[in-house]
Amino acid sequence: MTKEIIETVWNYDNSYARLPNIFFKRTNPTSVRSPKVAIFNEPLATSLGLNIEALRSENGTAVFAGNKIPEGASPLAQAYAGHQFGHFTMLGDGRAVLLGEQVTPNGERFDIQLKGPGRTPYSRGGDGRAALGPMLREYIISEAMHGLGIPTTRSLAVVSTGEPVIRETDLPGAILTRVAASHLRVGTFQYAARWGSEEELRELADYAIKRHYPEIEDDENRYLSFLQEVIKRQAMLIAKWQLVGFIHGVMNTDNMTISGETIDYGPCAFMDTYDPATVFSSIDREGRYAYGNQPNIGVWNLARLAESLLPLLHEDQEQAVTLAQDKLSDFAGLFESNWLEGMRAKLGLFNEDEKDKPLIRDLLEMMQKHRADYTNTFRALTFDKPEETILQGTTEFTQWHKRWEERLGRQDESVDASKKLMRNSNPAVIPRNHRVEEALEAANNGDYSVMERLIEVLSNPYANSPEQIDYTTLPAPSPRPYRTFCGT
Repeated sequence: MTKEIIETVWNYDNSYARLPNIFFKRTNPTSVRSPKVAIFNEPLATSLGLNIEALRSENGTAVFAGNKIPEGASPLAQAYAGHQFGHFTMLGDGRAVLLGEQVTPNGERFDIQLKGPGRTPYSRGGDGRAALGPMLREYIISEAMHGLGIPTTRSLAVVSTGEPVIRETDLPGAILTRVAASHLRVGTFQYAARWGSEEELRELADYAIKRHYPEIEDDENRYLSFLQEVIKRQAMLIAKWQLVGFIHGVMNTDNMTISGETIDYGPCAFMDTYDPATVFSSIDREGRYAYGNQPNIGVWNLARLAESLLPLLHEDQEQAVTLAQDKLSDFAGLFESNWLEGMRAKLGLFNEDEKDKPLIRDLLEMMQKHRADYTNTFRALTFDKPEETILQGTTEFTQWHKRWEERLGRQDESVDASKKLMRNSNPAVIPRNHRVEEALEAANNGDYSVMERLIEVLSNPYANSPEQIDYTTLPAPSPRPYRTFCGT
């Protein structure tokens, strides 16, 4: 069925659609019965150069639902592959349709993708639909990540479809409009390397460089530089995850972006009690994607990117492998540098000291031993309220606190400057799992006010405002661990 084309406020270009046909299949969203906007991100729409009033109209809702195609859009489903829990498979957008790329007034380019708009050529027997709860969950977590200053895809809107989605039970259906720097993934390059020609792989790499790393286009070996830049961005991104206790939950290679943004918020969650072995995902039974293992998985995924790029790195494969291994060996140092810089900031430290690593390590080991809350421990240190952490009263914490104060004294910056640095580095609030579940339960019952308040609080997590106090409390004890599911 041909979709009606309507004039909108969009300024679409479709550069991905100009790649070889191997990388996508043209497809339209499937219309839904009675779409209704559940939540709409006005600040994001404004930053994209979109007209708020137009998007709040009936036509705007129709676009978010996939019932109408904006003028200039060129809907398609992207092809990619990926290692899922270590096993390689052919994938693709099984329930997502890329409408096109919005070019903002200042020339920035963002993918506009519908998630849950029906079957595509890559659906592999699935219905291509999504449930309301998981789509709202992605909205909440992705906006929280944005508030924390972590590179992320974002959510422009969620619409309910008026149609059920059949899973274990009937669930209300929904479609999320996702905004991304691009949806190029490590898995996109794996797909090209496995099923494309070397020339098609080269075209994809040139496209990624032009879109995300134009400063390296004239480098002598731009493909090696490309690998190096992706490694840098991922080292920085994963360090930021670790610093706030974020656990992605499904770090498959198809969920690692070339742009360095966090993508796909399925079984993700934020850690309460500090423990490197923390896993929330119901399907991660072996702890492959545990909090403490995320840096290792990051470099493993990057090695898969490097393998895909080998034909472009050097005509001699042995030399290409050597070049790739050399760049991959930089990841550990880059990650540690980013992580240490962030941990120093969380402790109010401006300069570097050889005793910083053991100081940080000993604090984390204490937190793990005493099952201290990760976020609230740093918050207690920030506001000189050690009595608010379970560590208070232990001999080891008293000794550690003295070492920390002595370390603060070994820098030129004032105590006030250190405290300001800590306030800007330690969030007062994170999307606590029980708060997210509370918001989703209310929304599923038609009350969006709980979610709207949560999103407002999470939009400025470093504010330490009175309104945020209630959101710092921990969940009630539970006999069963919290579990998340791949619903998105």
